[in-house]
Amino acid sequence: MSATRRQLLSRTGASVAGIAFTGALSELFAGTAGAAPRTAGCGPLLPDPDGLLDLPAGFRYKVLSRQGDPLRSGEGLVPSNHDGMGAFAGRRGRVHLVRNHENRVTGKIPVPTVPGLTYDPEGKGGCTVLELDGRGEVLGERVAIAGTAVNCAGGPTPWNTWLTCEETEDRAGTNGYAKDHGFIFEVDGADPHRTGAVPLTAMGRFQHEAIAVDPASGIVYETEDAFEHPFGLFYRFLPERPLGGTGSLRAGGALEAMRVPGVPDLSVVQETGTRFEGVEWVPVPDHLATSTPIRHQDFGPRGITHAQKLEGCYWGGRAVYFVSSFARAADGSAATHFGQVWKYEPHRRRLTLVVVFGPATDVRLPGESPDNICLAPTGGLMVCEDGEGAQHVFGVSAKGEVYAVARGAQDIGTPGAPAWGEFAGVTFSPDRGTMYVNCYTPGTTFAVRGPWR
Repeated sequence: MSATRRQLLSRTGASVAGIAFTGALSELFAGTAGAAPRTAGCGPLLPDPDGLLDLPAGFRYKVLSRQGDPLRSGEGLVPSNHDGMGAFAGRRGRVHLVRNHENRVTGKIPVPTVPGLTYDPEGKGGCTVLELDGRGEVLGERVAIAGTAVNCAGGPTPWNTWLTCEETEDRAGTNGYAKDHGFIFEVDGADPHRTGAVPLTAMGRFQHEAIAVDPASGIVYETEDAFEHPFGLFYRFLPERPLGGTGSLRAGGALEAMRVPGVPDLSVVQETGTRFEGVEWVPVPDHLATSTPIRHQDFGPRGITHAQKLEGCYWGGRAVYFVSSFARAADGSAATHFGQVWKYEPHRRRLTLVVVFGPATDVRLPGESPDNICLAPTGGLMVCEDGEGAQHVFGVSAKGEVYAVARGAQDIGTPGAPAWGEFAGVTFSPDRGTMYVNCYTPGTTFAVRGPWR
């Protein structure tokens, strides 16, 4: 899609329903909840008079939280860099919204350190949790974990906790940190002190992005968003106590990396519907990366399979889906694309390329770089865009049509207007009636209600 066409969509708010995917897209939604709408899309995006969030007619938003505002707990200020997020059912119809803060050492507003909830006092990242009542009003906002670093995405567990992922490999003594980083931490949104700030070291030390848990086996799938070549790997963690509930992942387990025989780099696969049978899982030689990052380690003469920008990850039906946000040959990838969605079926040991976005295909998102994803109430997907220019949340129907759901209303091309960052953390309330989504910067959390069904 040309820049001119993309700018036109941004300016007019035109519905992009009707731009269809081809190939094996129907597999993307096999076994997922909900039914597809009769027609894709919610209508054109309407300009927001308050200049925050453009939505279709019939939809409305509420700002739940902004960076720099006081936390209701009195622990400090709402931290910056809002990223991944999960919504969990609480008592009496309440919702616990656990939110990542992807703060590096340069983070503008750190997560306040709290006794019993702080891993490394020198870390600026972590999670906060908002407690909402049945009407969506904010009852409380507090620190859920602090002293971590670059908390990017993560994912929910079947026992209603959040696994927050550090997207860094910094060691103690690097960038002022007092402890090693690059771990996953478990967060209980209802009672953060129940989980504390304990790194799940057996799940590996690398640049984590997101996770998804197989609710039948308890196996945890993990993506790695490595910034330099050789790029990240797709992992699975086999816990010693599968589905054991809160705290069970501390018991340890085995970490393995995916090998697709004959495919050292997933970016070379450009045709939707391409399937690979007999996917292999190879034990990680040193899961703590004590001297060498995992992706650089020796996996034997047959090597291992890499991919650039492995990001979003979720479980649907009997499969795990994961996103390669983009690949660029100029960065060292074997080929170039604007985004892929892969499906792995454990019971078949089968990997399928479900969607590939441009530039050498006719399948193109009307934007750039799919990032965080989640299942929509309609049975399709919601996709956060992470690219240049105006940023969107896109819907993808079960029939493969793409449509705009929301747009950051600040025009970064207007002199003096604030520059709005990517969308992140899209998720739905337990009753599926509210979409929650973050603007990364300036950190803002929105609740969006409307005729989702």
